[in-house]
Amino acid sequence: MIKPRTPPGVMELLPPDQIAFQRMLDTIRRNFERFGFLPVETPVMELSEVLLTKSGGETERQVYFVQSTGALEKQGDGMPELALRFDLTVPLARYVAEHEHELAFPFRRYQMQRVYRGERAQRGRFREFYQCDIDVIGKDALSVRFDAELPAVIHAVFSELDIGAFTIQLNNRKLMRGFFEAQGVADGELQALVLREVDKLDKRGEDYVRETLTGEGFNLPAEGVEKILDFVKVRSTSHADAIAKLDALGEGSDALREGVAELREVLELVRALGVPETHYALNFSIARGLDYYTGTVYETTLNDYPQIGSICSGGRYENLASHYTKSKLPGVGISIGLTRLFWQLREAGLLGSASGSTVQAMVALMDGDSLPDALDIARRLRAAGINTEMQMEARKIGKQFQYASRAGIRFVVLTGEDERARGVVAVKDLLREEQFEVAREELASTLRVELEQAQALAGR
Repeated sequence: MIKPRTPPGVMELLPPDQIAFQRMLDTIRRNFERFGFLPVETPVMELSEVLLTKSGGETERQVYFVQSTGALEKQGDGMPELALRFDLTVPLARYVAEHEHELAFPFRRYQMQRVYRGERAQRGRFREFYQCDIDVIGKDALSVRFDAELPAVIHAVFSELDIGAFTIQLNNRKLMRGFFEAQGVADGELQALVLREVDKLDKRGEDYVRETLTGEGFNLPAEGVEKILDFVKVRSTSHADAIAKLDALGEGSDALREGVAELREVLELVRALGVPETHYALNFSIARGLDYYTGTVYETTLNDYPQIGSICSGGRYENLASHYTKSKLPGVGISIGLTRLFWQLREAGLLGSASGSTVQAMVALMDGDSLPDALDIARRLRAAGINTEMQMEARKIGKQFQYASRAGIRFVVLTGEDERARGVVAVKDLLREEQFEVAREELASTLRVELEQAQALAGR
């Protein structure tokens, strides 16, 4: 007999936790749609030549290829035709390039699907996980004003998720490149490498970054490295402080001036969009590790749980689909890695107890003769919008109460000969541990009021 077990690197939940996860997905989707983003789904499989636009590197070593058993028998030395997507950005690039002439630009899409990476098995790292992305894609050009809209979306999502105080940290890679040029780091490839190391400041510490930049492979002068470290340690404490810190950078190179101007406009619009200044700040160390970011970059962190790291990140890129079309398609986007976030929140005890059910009421079955009547009650409750389970076999009522309690069902509806004769039903409220009678015709409206009151008290 084969031992049942899940493969490493996947998150498989019991129903109460799955309900909590699903509610987070619903909250994210609802807020994405409130801001006018349209749903898109792409296949879990992409053609390998489309997905792997560059050969070699870390990404290709983490890709899962898809091969049928029939194709395995005929397999040669070439690459398999299909591979599982490792993010939602490459499929978006292919999607926009393929449907370019059918889409209205700027194209605003959200996508919430699983992606796959061959991560090394360890706690908190997943091989299958949900990403929840939004992007705005322009045709030829895209105003920096869209960069300001995304922090408003982030604020709406995490305010409703109610997982604790958070800060949206903003920076601009043009600003960083301009400052690096002034320190003698002018080569584009070297700048990209320095940006990647600077992005590790909050995770690895100042000493690590200093040793890396002055050490073998970089060999930057110590004086220049200290100026870079002083620069990337800049954080703002309020909106006015953020503007003052941008003003203090002075004129500088074209790249610096452009980055400062873009970041100032983004900050002013973020405030105009209603994001409280306690929820956003400048952080000059934020660079994002991906080289395709060219302007505004974001990272969102929980104030009381910095060890969790970024819970939502993204930024501006100049050309989304350069591998698939000659059209210039600039964009800006963010991504929430929901599987890892959910796992971390649960580990940190921020999700509360895993309880509850999507089933709101259960109709008990007193005896075999009561089945038609019990089925009619269940049908009426469902027609009134109440999620109702029906006990299809009669058993001791204590066992039925025990089942409902364990399954997280609040209301158990009972009807026997006496209740039917009086035109009432008995309702056991397992949450309040009390039982009451209600007229049969008023059952659905009574339960609906009770459920709405519970939702209001829960703040949903």
